[in-house]
Amino acid sequence: MQIIAHRGASGEFPENTLLAIAQAILQGADAIEVDVYAVEGELIVIHDPKLERTTNGSGTIYQHSLAYLQQLDAGEGEPIPTLWQVLKLVQGRCWLNIELKGKDTAKPLLALLARAEQELGLSLSEVLVSSFNHHLLLQLKQSLPQLRLGALTASLQVNYAQYVHDLGMYSVHCDLNFIDQQLVHDAHQLGLKVFVYTVDGLDEISEMQQLGVDGIFTNYPARSRIWAFEAE
Repeated sequence: MQIIAHRGASGEFPENTLLAIAQAILQGADAIEVDVYAVEGELIVIHDPKLERTTNGSGTIYQHSLAYLQQLDAGEGEPIPTLWQVLKLVQGRCWLNIELKGKDTAKPLLALLARAEQELGLSLSEVLVSSFNHHLLLQLKQSLPQLRLGALTASLQVNYAQYVHDLGMYSVHCDLNFIDQQLVHDAHQLGLKVFVYTVDGLDEISEMQQLGVDGIFTNYPARSRIWAFEAE
C-alpha cells in the first residue's frame, strides 16, 4: 500500500508548501499530492480559493494578482508555490498527484507538463492528475491520452468503478467514509487502482490494508508508513 503525502507532510508543516513537500520526501513518501488553481495562466499550489485559512491574505485568489499572492505567507514564512516549483523540487524523487481544483487548469497544465518533459526530463509515468471535475479529466484524456488520470468522488455511487473505467481513467480516488470492499473489488477487476483519502489513524490504516487499497492519502507520511508496516 503506497503512502501518499496529502498536501505534503501537512500534519506537521504548512500544507501545500515546498517545506511540507520536501519534508514528505525526506520521510519516504511514495508520492506527494498537491492542489492546483490557475491565476493569470500560472498554476499555483493551494487548496482553498479563499486565502484566510492557509495564508495571511484575505479574500479569494481570483481577487488578487499573481504577484500579490506570491508575497503572502502560507505558514512559517513559506510562500504559495507554483506547480513548476513543485515539479522542480520533486523531480524523480517520488511520483506526484496533481489535483486540479480550478476550472481553467487543464490547458496550462498541458503546457507545463510539456515544458517539464523538455527541461526537467519529466516522465509522464511520474504524474497522476486527479479532480472532482471529470469534465477536466476528459479534456486531458483527449489531449494527452497517455497521462494517468484519477476520478475523485466523495460518495459511494452505484457502479462507480465501471463509470471510471468507461471514462478511461487510471484510478478511483475515494473518501475514507465511502470506501467498501465491493468498490475495491470492482475497481481491481477492471484494472483500476484505488486510492483513499484522508487516512491518518491506526485503525483506519489497518482497515485500508485489509480492504486491499493501493494507496492512502495521509497528512502524516512517516507515522503512517510505520503503522502500515505494523498492520501487514
